[in-house]
Amino acid sequence: LKRPYVDDKSEPGPPFMRYILTDESNLLYCEANILYWAKALLKLTYNFIDRAINNASALPPFEIPCLRFINAGLVFAYLFATVTTNASEKTGQSVRPGGTVSTIYLAKELIPMSSEGEFVKYIHNGNAVPCDLFDTEANKIVEFLAFTQHVQYAKTDGQVYISDYQGMFFWHFNFVN
Repeated sequence: LKRPYVDDKSEPGPPFMRYILTDESNLLYCEANILYWAKALLKLTYNFIDRAINNASALPPFEIPCLRFINAGLVFAYLFATVTTNASEKTGQSVRPGGTVSTIYLAKELIPMSSEGEFVKYIHNGNAVPCDLFDTEANKIVEFLAFTQHVQYAKTDGQVYISDYQGMFFWHFNFVN
């Protein structure tokens, strides 16, 4: 679960100050929306690749990484309160109105940390040059991700592309041919 907090540099460490609910929900909604669109852009790239392979006379001489973004969603915690009104006092029944949102979280898919995988920054949004990694297989993924950026930029007429690829790299990675 993810919940944003105010990053106050003057007071590092706990207790962390929370945003008010409206600001917190806006931040988490934006992050969930970005993930939604990032998934769509990656799917656009794989659709482009599939069409190119289907129209080609032969399969490409290289393997295509099978990558994905994590699954995530917004979780709303509701506060339910029983309210007594003048009308309910006469009937002896309490009125239970709909709940109000008390907290919001961004629930993300858990990436299992194992001895075989490590967190890798593939392409940083501060530099257009892909990261140079020490592992040959990881560099293949970096090259593929740079390719996805070009496809996304071209297919959206220069409006958008995923600029900050990062995630888990597993040494025994799955590729599709």
